[in-house]
Amino acid sequence: MAVITETGSGGSARFARRLVHFISAPERLIALGMAIILGLLVIVPLFQLVRETITVQPYDSAYLPGRQQGEFTLFHYERVFGSRMSWALFYKPFINSLITAFGATAICLTLGALLAWVVVRTNVPFREFVNTAVILPYMLPSWVMALAWVTFFKNDRVGGASGVFAYLFGVQPPDWIAFGGVPIIICLSLHYYVYGFLIISGSLATVDSQLEEAGAIAGMSRFRQFVSITAPLVLPAVGSAVVMTFIRVIGSFGTPAVLGMPIRYFVLPTQIYAAIGSRNVGDGYLLALVLVVMAILFIWINQRMIGARKSFVTMSGKGFRRREIDLGRARWLVFALVVALMCLTVVLPLGLLILQSLSRTAGNYDLSNLTLHYWIGARGGVNALYAGVFQNPQILHAAWNSLRLAFFTAIATGILGFLIGYVVVRTRGSLSSRALELAAFLPYIFPAVAFGAIYIGMFSQPVGPIPALYGTFALLVLIAAVKNLPYTSRTGIAAMLQIDKSLEESARVQGIGWFGRVRRIVAPLAASGLVSGMLLSFIGTMRELSLIILLVTPSTAVLASVIYTYQTDDVPQLIGAATLLLVTLVVGCNILFRLVFRNTKMGFA
Repeated sequence: MAVITETGSGGSARFARRLVHFISAPERLIALGMAIILGLLVIVPLFQLVRETITVQPYDSAYLPGRQQGEFTLFHYERVFGSRMSWALFYKPFINSLITAFGATAICLTLGALLAWVVVRTNVPFREFVNTAVILPYMLPSWVMALAWVTFFKNDRVGGASGVFAYLFGVQPPDWIAFGGVPIIICLSLHYYVYGFLIISGSLATVDSQLEEAGAIAGMSRFRQFVSITAPLVLPAVGSAVVMTFIRVIGSFGTPAVLGMPIRYFVLPTQIYAAIGSRNVGDGYLLALVLVVMAILFIWINQRMIGARKSFVTMSGKGFRRREIDLGRARWLVFALVVALMCLTVVLPLGLLILQSLSRTAGNYDLSNLTLHYWIGARGGVNALYAGVFQNPQILHAAWNSLRLAFFTAIATGILGFLIGYVVVRTRGSLSSRALELAAFLPYIFPAVAFGAIYIGMFSQPVGPIPALYGTFALLVLIAAVKNLPYTSRTGIAAMLQIDKSLEESARVQGIGWFGRVRRIVAPLAASGLVSGMLLSFIGTMRELSLIILLVTPSTAVLASVIYTYQTDDVPQLIGAATLLLVTLVVGCNILFRLVFRNTKMGFA
């Protein structure tokens, strides 16, 4: 008995010592807190989404008489995948999604890779200008190109008033050019090619030209050198670009809504919006789950394909040299083509929106038809129903909401990203570090509309002490912060990896507590990376539509959602003016961030 007592006492002492050691290590406490937060905000919503697809919803009472809400059912799976409505409800939008996603991804990869090759491997003039200019389309909301496309190509059969093309040439464009899959693919490609450019250019910059020169000595043609040497070495970057582009494109709502819904060309995100908007939430959640599964499956296929090849090493301890290809006189032609691309993706869309915002009557582009009403006019003047942007309380309130939402999201993601980066780096190599890093990245793989549907399912009713948040501004901040967390967590981890642990240990020896060490040493040194991540979150939230379209109410409307409302109401002048206001705010805030934090040497373009 004495032995048992002594053993039990020794076990309690060891447990107490371990508990004291755990509590005395701030990174362990922070890791526990972050695990709980990410578990509640990332993992639990996914399980909640699955639960909603297998339970009876209020909308189902007409189809399941006698069944109680919340009971187990496979009705939604049968309805979506195996009923007479399956073609319209799932299979047709699914096929449309695959067509647009694969088509846009292929164009994005081709265009991004060509631009990356031009910038990294050739002597194109004004390389720094080109390097900056090609990422300008990403500064604009993805659906700006779609709005400009409608302004130029819409016809009087579908779009109401004719567009610029019909006005200039007197011919109505066919429906397949004005709306549908072709313009959706083109508009998405001209926005998301930036992913391919940024990722592939970074990889190309590390490929040693001596490898290609060795191939040339062996008698390989330049094309054979690219196929046999360069392309295999940048394969991981190509895979990453494909995954990032595909996930973004297949989850995009704004462009398919503008160019597809007028002719009932539905993809999965717009079908989810239509289902949940008609209170058929069970089917909507199931379609959202399909998007999540597709994203995960695409990532897995990409990893398996790259995993078949074990070595992609481009940098070693040997000498490194990068050789530029002399384009000769053609380099000016290449530069002109890049400038033309910038005009097509930035200048022309904004110019069309300006013209649209100044038109008294839609479809008439004579100089005599120009007016400033939709900018500064009061209600009851040129338009009896709608006042101009600066006289319109709805637009001004939405602009304020956009700024508030972006600001609070940037602050929240900055704090969370810093804490996650601190924990991941300080506990590097442990299971908790890897799990936390993975959990922080998971929101990226969830398509935005699917993520919004998940949060409706979770926060439409109280969860423990948390009240129902649906319809509140707090829910918009919460979902925007979680969705943008992968950006700030990655920049936080990168920033913390650059800070030697000995700096903090020296301060600890001097008796400085954890909060003091963070305030005096860690946070100032990590400021550059954190501000970069916060700026990405701010800009991304300002232009976001897919993520919040299911969650906004009239009181929480932001500029992006108001613009979409004007699109459905067919008020093209206010669409152009409000979109230009949004673009101005995004660019202006970007410049302001750069001026305020210019001394932090931020690493973003």
